[in-house]
Amino acid sequence: MLKKPLVSIIILNYNAGELLMNCVESVFQTEYSNFEVIVVDNISSDNSHKKCKEKFEKIQLIENSKNFGYCEGNNIGIRKAKGEFIVILNPDTIVESNWLDEFFVAHSKYGDGLYQPKILSLYEKEVLQSTGNMIHLFGFGFARDKGVKDKNQFKEIEKIGYASGTCLFTSSKVLDRIGLLDPFLFLYHDDLDLGWRAAQLGINSYFVPNVKILHAESYILKWSSKKFYWLERNRKYCLLTHFSKNTYKKMRLNLLLVDFFVWIFYISKGFLFAKIKAELDIRKNKKHIEKKYLELENKKIISDENLIKEFPDKIFVPINVAKGNVNNSFNSILEKLSIKVKKKILEN
Repeated sequence: MLKKPLVSIIILNYNAGELLMNCVESVFQTEYSNFEVIVVDNISSDNSHKKCKEKFEKIQLIENSKNFGYCEGNNIGIRKAKGEFIVILNPDTIVESNWLDEFFVAHSKYGDGLYQPKILSLYEKEVLQSTGNMIHLFGFGFARDKGVKDKNQFKEIEKIGYASGTCLFTSSKVLDRIGLLDPFLFLYHDDLDLGWRAAQLGINSYFVPNVKILHAESYILKWSSKKFYWLERNRKYCLLTHFSKNTYKKMRLNLLLVDFFVWIFYISKGFLFAKIKAELDIRKNKKHIEKKYLELENKKIISDENLIKEFPDKIFVPINVAKGNVNNSFNSILEKLSIKVKKKILEN
């Protein structure tokens, strides 16, 4: 009988407390037998990483000397990993016992790619957090069906924009091709960036509904000014590094219009300084952004034109971020602009 391939499960911790303990406990109840657990700690002050090691001696614990952020923190764990397959798993999740087996079922059918599960709320188990993440033309990344009740809307494995970093299954071979998480992003939109880079190389992302996990979601920043700073800064970074200069030029005027509405949104939420900080940070890092752009442009084998055909024209904004009327109005504007810009790009 062939030995099952080793799976390395990377769990990045930062003051996750009991959430980390519960996560690791659920992982060790996994039916799939050949896996290792690597907990990487970004200098937690709550000693959750040490308590976890005391309770679960089998884990490999890496204690960082400083907070490297989500991206580099996970990269440290991935570099340590020995597995043929890699899972990035948030510390505020609970997995089902069959999760790895179901990921392998999907992988056997679709091959190398980035895979994510159905993500449900830890506190409202019938409420969805994601049935696949999507990339919008204007750089917005969003979780499909966030906040919607789970009614088994999606029953089949399907291609999506990008796999959520909450729980991401892939192979070390795929990461060798794509590269690891981009440390510049620090946190948020790191999974969007990874999925976009994968798509540019012809590597798809998939939603696997038979894998279900529970997620507490944003136990550190929630919907804060700091979170909106990272989201906007990293949205701009992805636009500037992933689209060719020619594509970006065709989008520029409409991007300015979208930005006008983003400014209004940030001001309405009381996050004006988060938006200003994001803009200043992008300007300050122009040289780094240009270097990253050239790196990705030289590796790209799938054109912008082919990728944007699959980008949705609308985005899904959770009700706790924008109320119905605001959401509908913003989406209506985005949809019209997206259709217009896509037509312009694809005609030339």
